[in-house]
Amino acid sequence: MARTLSARYYKDGAEILIDRGWDMAKGEANFDDIGNQQHRPRRLTPRECARLMGFEAPQTYQFRIPVSDTQAYRQFGNSVVVPVFAAVAKLLEAKIHQAVALRQREAVDGGRSR
Repeated sequence: MARTLSARYYKDGAEILIDRGWDMAKGEANFDDIGNQQHRPRRLTPRECARLMGFEAPQTYQFRIPVSDTQAYRQFGNSVVVPVFAAVAKLLEAKIHQAVALRQREAVDGGRSR
């Protein structure tokens, strides 16, 4: 389970940092410590954001992201999670078919009573 991506990440990105074991005390004492620098937090890439939102899976076709990173963060943050949307649509399919059938029956029944 992950926090929701937000379209505002392109502004400062603090919420999309991945913790890699940065030692805050060591960083305060000596920011340039080589061992600690290797553990600095990093931002999620636009491709990682796309995968979190369900647009592609690793080792599958990678679609092009033809916009800047800023635009990509904004667009993925404003999108819906594709697998979740697909699951909801699948659950609604039977109800939609029932509603259509009911309307058709009502239209046929309404035509007879006139």
